[in-house]
Amino acid sequence: MGQPVERESGERDSGGAGQPELPPGQRLQRGWPVTHYGPVPKFRPERWEFRVFGATADGEKHCWNHEEFTALPYTGVVADLHCVTKFSMLGAEWGGIPARTILEIAPPSPAVTHVMVWAEYGFSSNLRLSDFASERTIFATHKDGELLTAEHGFPLRLVVPHLYAWKGPKWVRGVEYMTADRRGFWEERGYHNIGDPWKEQRYSYQEEPGDGPEL
Repeated sequence: MGQPVERESGERDSGGAGQPELPPGQRLQRGWPVTHYGPVPKFRPERWEFRVFGATADGEKHCWNHEEFTALPYTGVVADLHCVTKFSMLGAEWGGIPARTILEIAPPSPAVTHVMVWAEYGFSSNLRLSDFASERTIFATHKDGELLTAEHGFPLRLVVPHLYAWKGPKWVRGVEYMTADRRGFWEERGYHNIGDPWKEQRYSYQEEPGDGPEL
């Protein structure tokens, strides 16, 4: 696990006593609250599989079992987490597999514009390909050098530091490449299709034309 850790490159500062600026409407959180919808799934390593499917470059589905997936190159990213429930956790060290690694070993078709990240119980979250492909987007297995707990997404959660935390699901099981946008679980239930915390894109009624498909 001794890989270099990438530090936040776009950190914002309020200019007051070196205190970081929070996105609008957010409050600083000490500790890490547990927030999720539904029960915590039981991890069964012999059944676990990560899939990449949909509009892949070769037209095939790509799969890894847990041992194979966790053997992929490991890296670290230090980044904040902004929850749509208005708390922000700053400077966490996330360890895992960069999303760009998945794009390299299972490339999408040139026509792909978005991805759907799938998790346990059929939960889903849609992302623009550019957000998924960010150098800071990571499939996290660790936080601050420790394995994630089950309540926080073990064995795998997606972290997309520049978007609200719901855009990175816990208990991830796969990625679907899409040639058109489609709303995920919370995006179908009134949450903003993009979810940029610095623009306070919390709810679908705030969407501008072109932000997402019609509800």
